[in-house]
Amino acid sequence: MSKNKELADYIMDQLSDLGDIRMKERLIRSIMGWLASFTIALIIVFVLKTFVGMPTTVKGTSMAGTLYPNDKLFLSTWDVNFNNIPERGAIITFQAPSVEFLDDTSDCRAIYSSSSRSTWENFLYYSLGISNSSYIKRVIGLPGDHIEIKNDHVYINGNLYKEDYLTNNTKTNMKSGGICSDIIVPDGCVYVLGDNRNASIDSRKFGCIPVGKIEGKVVGRWWPANKTGAV
Repeated sequence: MSKNKELADYIMDQLSDLGDIRMKERLIRSIMGWLASFTIALIIVFVLKTFVGMPTTVKGTSMAGTLYPNDKLFLSTWDVNFNNIPERGAIITFQAPSVEFLDDTSDCRAIYSSSSRSTWENFLYYSLGISNSSYIKRVIGLPGDHIEIKNDHVYINGNLYKEDYLTNNTKTNMKSGGICSDIIVPDGCVYVLGDNRNASIDSRKFGCIPVGKIEGKVVGRWWPANKTGAV
């Protein structure tokens, strides 16, 4: 009887150990499956962001008259990820410069420090398109353009630049500060302005944006519903 009980106890112990092993195996398989799904999802998001686009939300008022806080937009990233120059008049988002007010007009190129965006911020942006340090403005000047701001208007290569998208009586001047009012746009850069000129920190103050810092081009608005469509 004693031997039978010992044998039964031994068998039960083995079955218990086997159950623990199977439970651990199931747990490991579950964790590995979750990690694989998460990795695949990140890859899909990254590919879509690189070759298609991504959504974004307007936070400030510098584009008021055209775009407003909490407007939901869709950005095309195809061209900008290959460092192509956006067309004049395009609305773009770009990494905010490290210095908002230049004090040297010799170059008028926006300044970016090597640590202007943290590793975590880079991960959020390049994997999920989330960024707390981006601006949205309109492209006015292209590489080699002579940009002048005078008489409350923008002149490009000596010609008055018509901006029909601006609200009535909008004046473009330097009263709110800035030094980049008469410059040649450097190679590989664009000159940008906000449509709400009196409430916009833009190339008048921080200089021209390197194309490599552009994150996307606005191609449409999907919220609010009554304003859905191309921008």
